[in-house]
Amino acid sequence: MSEKKNVDGRFAYDGLDRVLHEKARLGIVTSLATRAEGLLFSDLKGLCHLTDGNLSRHLTVLQDAGVVEIHKGFRGKRPQTLCRLTEDGRKRYLDYIAVLESVLADAVEAAKAVKKARKVLPEGFSPA
Repeated sequence: MSEKKNVDGRFAYDGLDRVLHEKARLGIVTSLATRAEGLLFSDLKGLCHLTDGNLSRHLTVLQDAGVVEIHKGFRGKRPQTLCRLTEDGRKRYLDYIAVLESVLADAVEAAKAVKKARKVLPEGFSPA
């Protein structure tokens, strides 16, 4: 068996923030994380391949969670919506990425262990 001690919940990854973990919201937050000045709604929509309604709904969830801030304004006579990460949103995103990095490290370690384990069967086992 494994030499490492089992730790309850070791692979629960509690830091995988459910608000950020959803695919569309992860794309939105990642897009905003790369642009400190924020993005216009139309640009964000194109980057994330979302409809107006889907993007609007996901932005509402993120805004309610304190992850994004939304500013309304005008460029000429055209209304514009600017979306930006909040300070808390940026911190939550970086914390989330750190947990994802631990998931990846665990997956790489597990893949290496599987290669080693397949070479030798535990005592008492034989091929079926």
